[in-house]
Amino acid sequence: MQSEAIAPVGPLRRRVRTLRVLLRRSLRGDEIELTRGPIGRAVFILSIPMILEMVMESVFAVVDIFFVSRLGPEAVAAVGLTEATITLLYAVAIGLSMAVTAMIARRIGEKDVAAARVVAAQGLWVGLIVAVLIGIAGISYAEDILRLMGADDAVVATGSGYTATLLGGSITIMYLFLINAIFRGAGDAGIAMRALWLANGINLVLDPLLIFGLGPFPEMGVAGAAVATTIGRGVGVLYQLACLYRGKGRIQLLFPDLRFVPAIMLRMVRLSMGGIGQFIIATSSWIGMMRIMSQYGAEAVAGYTIAIRIIIFTFLPAWGLSNAAATLVGQNLGAGKPDRASASAWTVTRYNVLFLTLVAVVFIALAPFLIGIFSDVPGVVENGVACLRWLSYGYPMFAVGMVMTQSLNGAGDTHTPTLINFSTYWMIQIPLAWLLANPLGYGPTGVYAAIFLAESLMAVIAVWAFRRGGWKTTVV
Repeated sequence: MQSEAIAPVGPLRRRVRTLRVLLRRSLRGDEIELTRGPIGRAVFILSIPMILEMVMESVFAVVDIFFVSRLGPEAVAAVGLTEATITLLYAVAIGLSMAVTAMIARRIGEKDVAAARVVAAQGLWVGLIVAVLIGIAGISYAEDILRLMGADDAVVATGSGYTATLLGGSITIMYLFLINAIFRGAGDAGIAMRALWLANGINLVLDPLLIFGLGPFPEMGVAGAAVATTIGRGVGVLYQLACLYRGKGRIQLLFPDLRFVPAIMLRMVRLSMGGIGQFIIATSSWIGMMRIMSQYGAEAVAGYTIAIRIIIFTFLPAWGLSNAAATLVGQNLGAGKPDRASASAWTVTRYNVLFLTLVAVVFIALAPFLIGIFSDVPGVVENGVACLRWLSYGYPMFAVGMVMTQSLNGAGDTHTPTLINFSTYWMIQIPLAWLLANPLGYGPTGVYAAIFLAESLMAVIAVWAFRRGGWKTTVV
């Protein structure tokens, strides 16, 4: 009897010890082979740093809004309207990152590291050109951008400095995404994670100092949040470049690799068009949602903005899991193992559904408390709670959709997710949100319901597309 009681302890201890070993390997960024061995182990080692990386990216959004919310609804509205605009920059950065990750993952799977280095260098050149153009436009037209988004004079006066600074520093956003895409495609997720940790640590310290003018620092108001974020991201980019130069991961950029290779750049741009297109569609839909919300006043926009920031805080870690699926699919296709690529995607999907379902339960139960952390204005809290609960209802479906679409992107099939986004966001979400909010009179609640319905439909279509299997023959 005694031996039966203690028998399970040995296996349990072995499992705990194994998990600790895998966790240490994951956080150290140890080089692992993703195309052989147990899929669960590969998913765990690769996804942990990617999840933590995305947690750090989400901290940018939550930290900024936490401090800015102390400045009043106009400041929060300015941040929300700016973020709605700057998501177009994110669309380009993420779209290019998809192409870089897919191409590098395929080359690493083929064991051609030299070709992966050349791909990385071309990605840096493309990112630099795009960021300079966006930065110049953002600095020159910050006030016009806010007015175009429906901001009133008070919001423009409060937030134009924030808008100009974030868009002017777009090179830090672009490179943070692109260089981390290089590391993720190569399987060096630990380096990408550490870059975001460094950037966020600096942002967390500088935010209150520059917003409120603590100590010797100037009081910059909402613009201080943009300055802190840009400095933090800039330091993170310098760390990334140092890792690439010193060869801390599988890829070390050498001077000859930095030459222009037009054929690879054109292939990258063509591949990224699908990724850029799908995110431009998604983010322009986000802008459309914000434009509809703006007709209900600063409090409605502020509540919506706070809820979305909280949602992003959990969506980005889930997106980290999805990025792991993209890398696994790309490398296994490069190694000639399409069945293993498919099995990896479904394994990640199960983990993601479990994670977001647990988060949804917490959000539905604690919505008033969570929104109340950021604001005590009744109108802001009411709108924030409604938005948070409506979107939480769709979390399990959202989890499936994001893994399926990222798996397709990791295979290099960026065309299919673009069509899915176009049909669900532009043809369904925006018209439905307008219809529910205005003619049918549901107001902001109509916008939240439209997002929930469109995202759920997207998941269903993405599963259907993935099961068809056309992505297995995509040429990258």
